[in-house]
Amino acid sequence: MFTKTMFADKYKLYNNDCTKLISYLPKAKLVLTDPPYPNKAGHFIDGIDAANEFISNYDCDHWFIFWDEMTEPPCRLPLVAKHIWHRSNTNRPDNYEMIYEYNIDGKKRASRVLNYPVIYPGLTGCVEAIGHPTQKNRKLIYELIRMSKEDGLIIDPFFGSNTTGVVCAKYGIDYIGIEKDKFWFDKGKQEMENELSQGKLFQSVGRDVILSEQPSMFA
Repeated sequence: MFTKTMFADKYKLYNNDCTKLISYLPKAKLVLTDPPYPNKAGHFIDGIDAANEFISNYDCDHWFIFWDEMTEPPCRLPLVAKHIWHRSNTNRPDNYEMIYEYNIDGKKRASRVLNYPVIYPGLTGCVEAIGHPTQKNRKLIYELIRMSKEDGLIIDPFFGSNTTGVVCAKYGIDYIGIEKDKFWFDKGKQEMENELSQGKLFQSVGRDVILSEQPSMFA
């Protein structure tokens, strides 16, 4: 049993292990995700096996994956670019993060350095920070979506703070987000509700449905 939250038909959130949903998910135009990966800080390292399994087995033709600079994610598609997120508001020696781009067409793209501030409570200007240790900058996520030139469903199987979902809601992009951790699922759901309520008199609230794990539930 788990929760599926729907905002009309465009935005769907699942509180579950994404590896259990692989065979039931529709094919997305783009997977954009910051999954658990090897890191010295120890953030969410218990989810690395799930990240490897999803990336290896889900069928999508275009991926952007945040990952460790010393290894590469196990995507089956050709690697077409290695982008760098330069965290422009920190002076730490590790103020960057790799973003690997894969595409079935195999055509090499220009690798880019993307300069956007890190989002974390207490840092100057981080009004959107909700406390997630790896929260992404919304402008960075939008830039990646723009770079993809894809028009259609985006999936984030490890949504964390749900930044990708918030950006999709802002620009009307179809989205499926999956998060196993109930605390961050609820936080990310609230962020999407807040975004969808911008400029409205009443808050937009997602409709929760408790589901058993049957294939028909993903229709």
